[in-house]
Amino acid sequence: MTRRVYSIAAATLLWLTAGAAQAQSLRDDMDGVVHDYLASHPDEVGQIVKDYMIKHPEMLRDVIGALLKKGRTNAAAAPPPAPDAVAAIKSHSAQLLSSAHQVVLGNPKGDVTLVEFFDYSCGFCKRALADTVALLKDDPKLRIVLKEFPILGPGSLEAARVAIAVRMQDTNGAKYLDFHQRLLGQAGGADKAHALAAAEAAGLDMERLQKDMDSAEVAQTLEESRTLASDIGIRGTPGYVIGDRLIPGAIGAPALKAQIAAARARPPG
Repeated sequence: MTRRVYSIAAATLLWLTAGAAQAQSLRDDMDGVVHDYLASHPDEVGQIVKDYMIKHPEMLRDVIGALLKKGRTNAAAAPPPAPDAVAAIKSHSAQLLSSAHQVVLGNPKGDVTLVEFFDYSCGFCKRALADTVALLKDDPKLRIVLKEFPILGPGSLEAARVAIAVRMQDTNGAKYLDFHQRLLGQAGGADKAHALAAAEAAGLDMERLQKDMDSAEVAQTLEESRTLASDIGIRGTPGYVIGDRLIPGAIGAPALKAQIAAARARPPG
């Protein structure tokens, strides 16, 4: 029993110091074990952890230090991207910034464009939704481009097909943003049923939506996003492009704002 408790404690410390993607995977594996054990041995677990931390205060100090270090994000000071990444982004600028197969939010004539590749089933994309909304609210000079990039299974693909059909009948992005927030704001994975419900709640023409979902435009949009993501080095979601910078992961609104400010400060070209 004690060995099992120490295993849980060790896994917990590993989770605290792991990166975001690794931590999510570890958390999923640990949830069931930890829940069952804590339910039946709460006092014993608490005492073991307390005793261990009292005997080894340096470990607690190191963990806290690591967490504080991870929390200090200074995106503006990040090293410049590799030359090949810059070249790839620049060579695909037309598809990134001006494709007919994309959603444009914010200021259509903004001085900086943020491009986001996302998946409606992606937990990190769901967390990053608040960042997108905050940027739209706080930065009137920002242009945001959204690109569906369904990589997490059939449900994600179904949801993306609905989303593209929503974009096809929305002239100014208002209904798309309403739909986007409803679907991405839901817990759990996305699928066709949830996407259609979000579209109906956002006031879309559902008869037209069903027809548009089977159009060539949907297939062309998905193919363009897949190819573009591969060519510029997007490997997961969310993935951002700001200026000539490729930014993987949900880095948070403050870090995104720093990258936007840095893009504004860089000379054009």
